[in-house]
Amino acid sequence: MGKPKAPTPPDPKETSAASTGTNISTAIANSWLNNANQVTPDGTITYTKTGEEKVTDPYTGKTYTIPKTTVTTQLSAAQQAIKDQTDKAQLNLGTLANNQSSFLNDYMAKPFDGSNEAVESRLLELGRKRLDPLIAQQNDALQTRLANQGIMQGSAAYDRAMAQQGQTTNDAYNQLLLTGRGQAFSEAQAVRNQPINEITALLSGSQVAAPQAQGYNGSTIPTTDNAGLINENYNQRMNAYNQQVAQSGSLLGGLFGGVGKLLTLSDKRAKTGIEKVGKTNDGQPIYAYRYKAGGPMQLGLMAQDVEKEHPDAVFDTPHGFKAVDYRKALALGA
Repeated sequence: MGKPKAPTPPDPKETSAASTGTNISTAIANSWLNNANQVTPDGTITYTKTGEEKVTDPYTGKTYTIPKTTVTTQLSAAQQAIKDQTDKAQLNLGTLANNQSSFLNDYMAKPFDGSNEAVESRLLELGRKRLDPLIAQQNDALQTRLANQGIMQGSAAYDRAMAQQGQTTNDAYNQLLLTGRGQAFSEAQAVRNQPINEITALLSGSQVAAPQAQGYNGSTIPTTDNAGLINENYNQRMNAYNQQVAQSGSLLGGLFGGVGKLLTLSDKRAKTGIEKVGKTNDGQPIYAYRYKAGGPMQLGLMAQDVEKEHPDAVFDTPHGFKAVDYRKALALGA
């Protein structure tokens, strides 16, 4: 019966290439499925393959072909006519705004004059026509009231009352003046801003409308987990190796089986569950353990311990582990 062999792990580059190729073909298929041509009352939207791009995977060296798609929007005859007229109107407004904007070079170079003497003078004139008679009536009424109270002209009380009336009159004229100046400033500012506002309005009506994307559903190609494939391949190879170690251990393991089993895999690195249970007559530790590759609990020596006392009893196996010749380690047959 021949010695069993572990299956050969797959090549990680081949696995990566297969996974990437499947991802790309699935993404391309989904893109075409999700982007159907559309026919609406206002026009049509058509998806067309217009080219290809070559993409090379740096890990596997495989080259894949990725299609390039163009989305075309075609308006209906009525919608196209409306768009043409709107474009012409916007062009006319833009041209007019451009021609008028040259006027601003000299216009904006002049400092703003906030005064408007004509408006101010007219407001004062109109205001005094109502204010002067009212103040005159108030003065007559005050003088009559003072006389009725027995306060004679020239007295201190009379002078105080008339001074207070004068302050009230002065406040009324100042308020009329300030109101006139504010109205004059607002009118001058409006005149100043009017041509600027007109040009701004023309520009706002002539802006170019950016084309709108028509809902293209692109597919994302999943990333192939190259690191995972490499680690998986490594684990597969390690499992195959452990199986080989277990086979070697089953052939060589055992402490007192027979002459053919005296050369035993005794490397500490190949064992687990190690526990010291005793020692030999010459003081070498005896351990209970299991092989990492599996199997029952066994008793035996550790190659690392034997190598210190009987280096000639320790040998390196082709797998890189140490084996012990129990004849020499225990001086059997000496």
